[in-house]
Amino acid sequence: MSEEFKDIAESEIESNWDEVVDNFDDMSLKPELLRGIYAYGFERPSAIQQRAIIPVVKAKDVIAQAQSGTGKTATFAISILQRINSELKQTQALILAPTRELAQQIHKVVVALGDYMNVNCMACVGGRKVREDMELLQAGQHIVVGTPGRVMDMISRKALRTDSIQIFCLDEADEMLSRGFRDHIYDIFQELPGNTQVVLLSATMPTDVLEVTSKFMRDPIRILVKKDELTLEGIKQFYIAVEKEEWKLDTLCDLYETVTITQAVIFCNTRRKVEWLTEKMKSREFTISSIHGDLEQGEREVIMKEFRSGASRVLITTDLLARGIDVQQVSLVINYDLPVSKENYIHRIGRGGRFGRKGVAINFVAAEDVPTLRTIEQFYNTQIEEMPMNVADLI
Repeated sequence: MSEEFKDIAESEIESNWDEVVDNFDDMSLKPELLRGIYAYGFERPSAIQQRAIIPVVKAKDVIAQAQSGTGKTATFAISILQRINSELKQTQALILAPTRELAQQIHKVVVALGDYMNVNCMACVGGRKVREDMELLQAGQHIVVGTPGRVMDMISRKALRTDSIQIFCLDEADEMLSRGFRDHIYDIFQELPGNTQVVLLSATMPTDVLEVTSKFMRDPIRILVKKDELTLEGIKQFYIAVEKEEWKLDTLCDLYETVTITQAVIFCNTRRKVEWLTEKMKSREFTISSIHGDLEQGEREVIMKEFRSGASRVLITTDLLARGIDVQQVSLVINYDLPVSKENYIHRIGRGGRFGRKGVAINFVAAEDVPTLRTIEQFYNTQIEEMPMNVADLI
């Protein structure tokens, strides 16, 4: 790629919107939606949520440039839920994503945030039975989250009616438009009512994305959120070399005894591991609570409430909560398992020292985890030292 072209491909948009609302309570959101936001574990909006929710709710076309992990899925999920009229049993919002996994993840976030709202949302992705999707659409879906191929198929079969769609959202637009979905996306655009609001989210602003913005958007609001919103500054990071996976449990129990913890979060990679570790710790008479995605929303709320109030001091969880916890007293984060995706590392440990507080992160590293640890160090340009004996003094 020539240098000149690379500059264009990675170019940044200039923000032209400066209103910032740093509290969900001040956004005039429906009470049921607000309840869903707090139940989901959000306490205050991230930088992009503070800037982008209001213009989207005001029905303006919006281009937001933000890295993954800045809270953009919830940004458009909250805005769209605010705009939906649940009385009208027709599709009013269409969200497109480049992969089935991402579409399903967005669908989960919309459903969780809209838990108290009586809104129907479906994931419309390839790999499912066409007939089932058609039936779901006929039953009436307020929000459809899908991949371009399957959505276009449903439109052409007249199963997905577009006449009530008011808002069209393209997530990971840079991915979508460089992946050969462009024709599908243009075809879908043509099927939407002329006054449909368009919301684009993209990590970079290549020419493809800028082209779409000029063709299909009216006087868009532009919002740029820089990557450095989450930082590792002020967080001391250590690793403990654990020869075998099965020795991690004893290591954790020893650590627990040496350190007086105000509050700690322990991350595992799977729901099974969370349940197993909780059971093991409880059988050794440690007081802990745990949380994962398969728990009912109500149970999750009770557990989070206890943890926030300090009634329970240690929380074992999966990455489900890596992005939603901000508990003032969390001084220690333990990665019992290193995260599968390196991007999640900052979301897990960024908690401990959030908003300028100090924190300590301890990573349990078995022999097979060493390459992952190296990758994390390189990606964040950081050094993770072996844990010193006097760790108790640091927390």
